[in-house]
Amino acid sequence: MSVLTKQLIYDIYVRLLHLNEQKANTSLQQFFKEAAEEDVIDVPKNMTSIHVIDCIGQHEPINNTGIVKKMNLSKANVTKISTKLIKEGFINSYQLTDNKKEVYFKLTRKGRQIFDLHEKLHKKKELAFYQFLDSFSQDEQNAVLKFLEQLTSRLEAEQTDDTSEKPVK
Repeated sequence: MSVLTKQLIYDIYVRLLHLNEQKANTSLQQFFKEAAEEDVIDVPKNMTSIHVIDCIGQHEPINNTGIVKKMNLSKANVTKISTKLIKEGFINSYQLTDNKKEVYFKLTRKGRQIFDLHEKLHKKKELAFYQFLDSFSQDEQNAVLKFLEQLTSRLEAEQTDDTSEKPVK
């Protein structure tokens, strides 16, 4: 592979990252629009809260630690978000009868509305993505899959390295 090809791949990768950041901002606006069309009036104000609701809905019963692991968020961040979601009536917290130490979460009816809407939007996006992938041969799809798997592993390893580095005092 030539240096020029590698440079083009890198440039497109950086462009993809920037587009992804911009898309994250428009996704929330799109969610608000869809919610209004579905007569869902009360909606969390950020995508991370919506994704926490989605995580809880997919894995009930789940506790803070489970959400931290599944979403790769800090425990403090999950605590802050879950406290807000409880206050806003999207989730409830409870304890199991045999384990009074752990607090688990489940969706309220209001939270279930958000979960269902989020699922519906994800299904639409997933189908559109599959249609896009159909424009590639099986060999090309396998190459894309290998690339994305290795890139993801590398980025996860870098993130782990970054978070494990403690400041020197």
